Amino acid sequence: MSVDVIRSPLLAGIAHGFLGRLGGVSQGVVAGLNVGMGSGDDPAAVVENVRRATAAVLSGAALSRVYQVHSATAVVAEPWPMDDRPKADALVTDCPGLLLGIVTADCAPVLLADRQAGVIGAAHAGWRGAIDGVTDATISLMESLGARRDRIIAAVGPCIAQESYEVDPGFRDRFLAADPANDRFFREAPTPHFDLPAYVLARLAAAGIASVEGVALDTYAHPERFYSYRRASHRGEADYGRQVSLIGLSP
Repeated sequence: MSVDVIRSPLLAGIAHGFLGRLGGVSQGVVAGLNVGMGSGDDPAAVVENVRRATAAVLSGAALSRVYQVHSATAVVAEPWPMDDRPKADALVTDCPGLLLGIVTADCAPVLLADRQAGVIGAAHAGWRGAIDGVTDATISLMESLGARRDRIIAAVGPCIAQESYEVDPGFRDRFLAADPANDRFFREAPTPHFDLPAYVLARLAAAGIASVEGVALDTYAHPERFYSYRRASHRGEADYGRQVSLIGLSP
């Protein structure tokens, strides 16, 4: 089975992809293209999955990832060794041949680009990072490399959708305290459900970037195609896999 690469029409012409779980070598509850070193998976399988993912998006590229901690921190990417990655949740580059990678398992992966400046970014936007401004930090750091927000485009990849994302009232209160207008991202069913992709898309649009789009795929609802932390928890599974989203500038 080949690697499943979901591409955004908005990013056409730029090497990128939101990858699911299809086409990998991992077995058991993390079967497929698991790229999460934090799982209990066979490290050799994870390495092979990362190789396959990289080859499917930008063959021969060096891969840069960060140690994700649900922060609003963005860094300029380097080809760090896996055991020497900085703690951050977004990375940017203007270096051709360097592939940026973000790992998710329900959180929203965001890929960004300014074609004219030759600057790209990738962000991991879970609810904490999203409300704290990880996408804003990514855009600002892209600007430091010569990008302009009125030229930046961004796509939000597969993540947990509102139908699958039940939260408690305290969760909703935190968002309303930040901005009462955030009430539009919640609905009662009969408990609150949060629309993470809509919130992230709105934050991107509010930042003044040129264009945004979402792929509208729910990681929770498609176990055959995506890993999901929440689904694994609800099922009482002992482990869960992680999928990767990638973007790079061709050499």
